[in-house]
Amino acid sequence: MGFGELKSPAGLQVLNNYLADKSYIEGYVPSQADVAVFEAVSGPPPANLCHALRWYNRIKSYEKEKASLPGVKKALGKYGPANVEDTTGSGATDSKNDDDIDLFGSDEEEESEEAKRLREERLAQYESKKAKKPALVAKSSILLDVKPWDDETDMAKLEECVRSIQADSLV
Repeated sequence: MGFGELKSPAGLQVLNNYLADKSYIEGYVPSQADVAVFEAVSGPPPANLCHALRWYNRIKSYEKEKASLPGVKKALGKYGPANVEDTTGSGATDSKNDDDIDLFGSDEEEESEEAKRLREERLAQYESKKAKKPALVAKSSILLDVKPWDDETDMAKLEECVRSIQADSLV
């Protein structure tokens, strides 16, 4: 990633091609990325590199606000098209350090004795807590909505009929 050497015509051509469909280096507003690239360019690009010249003039107009632009200024090699090799020297050390980072942890490393003992102890505590809890009895609530046929229905007889219903585990 990068633009190459921005003081050379080849680097400016890469910048021009990159800015052909973009207004700024990153995003839709001027940022610290634009300031970093602007500072690497020695002067205004030639007129035949119209996109780079347009961008240069726009960023130059933010001369007083450069420090207040959003974003964090990174190394120059972090900006630009991905298919161009960074020749600024800033990104060369990053590739060596990437191999040392193990994001997901590896299975090769052995668990320490202290960690094993602690894990076993916590599992035993969990099992003892779980054993002390009484088994949960599943209960269901049944609601019977009984309505009389008319106003002359004997409600006492109706209640007696409903309460006479028998089933397993029905209280």
